[in-house]
Amino acid sequence: MKDVSKGNSKETFRPVVGIDLGTTNSTVAVISQGKPHIIPAPNGEKLIPSVVLINTEGKVIVGRDAVASLVAMPSRTIAEVKREMGSSEGINIAGKKLLPQEISSFIIKELKGYVDNYFGEGEKEAVITVPAHFTDEQRRATKQAGELAGFVVERIINEPTAAAMAFGIENLREDGHVLVYDLGGGTFDVSVIEMMDGILEVKSSAGNNHLGGGDFDLKIVDWFAEKMIAKHRVDPRKDIRARALLKEEAERVKILLSTEESVAVSLPIVTVEKNKPFGLEVVLRRDEFIEFIDEMLLETMGCVKSALEEASLIEADIDEILLVGGSTHIPRVFELIKNMFNKQPRRDINPDEAVALGAAVQAGLKSGALSESGLIVTDVAPYSMGVAVLQGWPGFAGRPGGFCALIPKNTTIPVTKSEKFCTASDNQTVVEIEIFQGENEWTKNNHHLGDFLLEGLPPNQAGVEEVEVTFRYNINGILEVSARSVSTEQEMKITVNDALERDSKESYSDSVKKLEDFLRDAASSSAESEEKEWEEFQKMLQSRFAEEAEDEPDEEMTLEELREEAIRLKERAKALLRTSKGKRRWKIKSAIKLLEKSMKKTDLGKMQEVLDQVTDKLIELEL
Repeated sequence: MKDVSKGNSKETFRPVVGIDLGTTNSTVAVISQGKPHIIPAPNGEKLIPSVVLINTEGKVIVGRDAVASLVAMPSRTIAEVKREMGSSEGINIAGKKLLPQEISSFIIKELKGYVDNYFGEGEKEAVITVPAHFTDEQRRATKQAGELAGFVVERIINEPTAAAMAFGIENLREDGHVLVYDLGGGTFDVSVIEMMDGILEVKSSAGNNHLGGGDFDLKIVDWFAEKMIAKHRVDPRKDIRARALLKEEAERVKILLSTEESVAVSLPIVTVEKNKPFGLEVVLRRDEFIEFIDEMLLETMGCVKSALEEASLIEADIDEILLVGGSTHIPRVFELIKNMFNKQPRRDINPDEAVALGAAVQAGLKSGALSESGLIVTDVAPYSMGVAVLQGWPGFAGRPGGFCALIPKNTTIPVTKSEKFCTASDNQTVVEIEIFQGENEWTKNNHHLGDFLLEGLPPNQAGVEEVEVTFRYNINGILEVSARSVSTEQEMKITVNDALERDSKESYSDSVKKLEDFLRDAASSSAESEEKEWEEFQKMLQSRFAEEAEDEPDEEMTLEELREEAIRLKERAKALLRTSKGKRRWKIKSAIKLLEKSMKKTDLGKMQEVLDQVTDKLIELEL
């Protein structure tokens, strides 16, 4: 066990860690010797790709090993599931449907394995971060994912607030206003935070839950597709495997364009139509890429201005700017921020790790490991929350569908607010409490959170009987709503956010059983479906060789090109190896060894001969 600071007694202590469940990558951190540190994977990686593969044996594979299967096994592999969090629609994977939080639980369970290795056996607690503008359903889904993975989850915190905590714990003596610009793989948030004597107070937040690096990748994919349509009259986006391949390549190109002015793309085969393969050979310049995404980046700057206005501040009032999230590596982001504030953003903390490190700080405060740090944090409600009313005159009279906010946006939390309403009709004995969040005066334009009935009101004239509605919004973004008849004291309440109650063994067991059944079914899924997938991959390989045999190139391939081809074949073979067993695994391993030997050769003819031999072997195995 590591030397970890503990603030609780031995009888009550359980480790508390911080988790950044990201769209693209996820990571877990802990307080050790008074400082936040990332808990790495066994291979040393600090950032784990948020990709899940269910192989043909029903085994869950998460992270780097699952990434290759996005192309080789698209029907069994899922990425960017965070963008679907809160949805009640199931996601197809391995022939079944799972909810986004159930798939996300596999990612968190992978992280829990690192935590168990770090601390040893026993119950673990997690603080999990979410985008500041996640809806109630999305926060609920995130909490459920952590519970299903085996963690106790009692705290959910906003990502920009977490990043500010990672900065604050290192700069406790600094005072002033800090702006956190958080642009990740799937979401964008900006928060304005005031620091004073170790107190971090969130003043305002703004953002977009559907804007991030994944959208930038899709812009590049569209550009790739347009190039192929112009040259071959083939749209690769119609092919699920081709689309995954282009998405993978787009992410690689995007990352390289942060340090290079242009990037060459060479994909000998992207898709196959009528047994004919089509590839892609292009060069993308950084200025072209920026042109694709500049409108979205300017939208983030609009959110920055909104956050400043809501905090009653101007650009000159901001003392420090923190860039958080992988997409802030894009030079244009740095440029826009610098131009707006006339100062350079700080890079004290790794943008890819800041949120997880901040979550660990919150975990340390909760466990007592940082109880002597003097750090205190307050957050705000990201949305206005209230009830449906009849608009027209005070109470419930008038036009239906109005929205009355009990907790306005950017109210400091935790908070409790109450308001009294009266009945709208004569002899009314039942009131429906409909709960919404949003900023519009009409509920139809806001987000519905839930509803319940308060019954047993005494029959009386309209406007006489009063109902007191109370909203309690805690530090986790968990909302409890109650309604009370003033005259009878009868009360009803609902906790809006937590459909999966950990204390309910029956509910928890049902969710766990669903995942166990899914993995068992995945292991025995239809061979016909798998064979179809292998056949498609086989056609791509066969077509590639048919093209090489029929259309000899004007010039021989260079040694470097042959080595690149060997690397591509090796990656495909490794992806298929993960789903194979028995003699088939042995044959694929022998093919991989041949490829590794071929990469050491300098004779072009011999190297080409090995590549041909390996490909024939793969085709022979019907891969």
